[in-house]
Amino acid sequence: MAPDKPVPRILTQEDLDVFQESETYNVLVQFILDLRAAAKGRPNSSRCEESEATKSIIRLLDEIQDLTGLHPPVSNDKSRFGNPAFREFYNDLEARLPDLLRHHFPGVKEDSLVDLECYLVESFGNSVRIDYGSGHELNFVCFLLCLSRLRILKPSDHPAIVLCVFNRYIALMRVVQSQYWLEPAGSHGVWGLDDYHFLPFLFGAAQLSTHKYLRPRSIHDVDVLEMYSNQYMYLGAIAFINSVKTASLRWSSPMLDDISGVKTWEKVSEGMVKMYKAEVLGKVPIMQHFLFGKILPIGDLPSDRETTEEKKLTQHDGHIHSEDVWGDCCGIKVPSAIAARQLSHSGELRSVPGGSIRPIPFD
Repeated sequence: MAPDKPVPRILTQEDLDVFQESETYNVLVQFILDLRAAAKGRPNSSRCEESEATKSIIRLLDEIQDLTGLHPPVSNDKSRFGNPAFREFYNDLEARLPDLLRHHFPGVKEDSLVDLECYLVESFGNSVRIDYGSGHELNFVCFLLCLSRLRILKPSDHPAIVLCVFNRYIALMRVVQSQYWLEPAGSHGVWGLDDYHFLPFLFGAAQLSTHKYLRPRSIHDVDVLEMYSNQYMYLGAIAFINSVKTASLRWSSPMLDDISGVKTWEKVSEGMVKMYKAEVLGKVPIMQHFLFGKILPIGDLPSDRETTEEKKLTQHDGHIHSEDVWGDCCGIKVPSAIAARQLSHSGELRSVPGGSIRPIPFD
């Protein structure tokens, strides 16, 4: 009998409240904080010892990137929405992952491999909607956390995990997002920070928190971005936004523009942690897709005691959720800014700015 796959369990705010008091939540938050601490004051080029485990993850990501070459995008010139070839890439990845994981992590038990496979494949986006957001990014962190819980990754690996492995994952996702024109997940992308990601800003602010000269306002300096975008995740993310959005940062990413007014990177770093807890880990539309398995479990939840009818569940785009959060989760489809930028070069479509403003917890 095949091991059970991790499944989503959070359906209501009450479920989320219970999760936020659970061991899994605390372990997850602490893991992110540990990675943030490991990144503090260290540019991407910092020397860090790469264990065989971190090298294996990077080789695995390299092999996954090779799969994108086997599934080129199909002609989609008249649309700014996701390219259907992404589904072929995703299905191929899903089919190959069990053997890839067995090869790179021999000795891991089958029930643990199932958890690793689920978190990793889900970290590349949704194959039905052809979109990607901070919840998918979180799945990659869960994949790394599972490897840590299995003692494959050690605390001594933290610098390499954030500076080498996570950076490699972001680089791969830029390829996937650009090739398949992935749409921002949900109606708001990642609440105005970036269409897709959050953690490069959280880790990147920690990297810059001890820098003697660079300040948050430096993100508006073209020369600074050109010199340092390869060294700091935050600046690299800003440079990527500028490369795909035609509007200024003030209009395309108003929250990032507001954050640039904060005096120090240390304050930005602290604020990013608060924001991540509130706007990612604290939002039902995102966390209702969070997967619980044997490595990252959850106990009884309030909605477990309700009947399906009482939960008012609805099926939409390949997943089930509570109907009262449908609009935030799977509502208005948002076209890819990457697609708009590429098409604007041919004069067929113009890029449009995106982003939504939410309160910033930086005081």
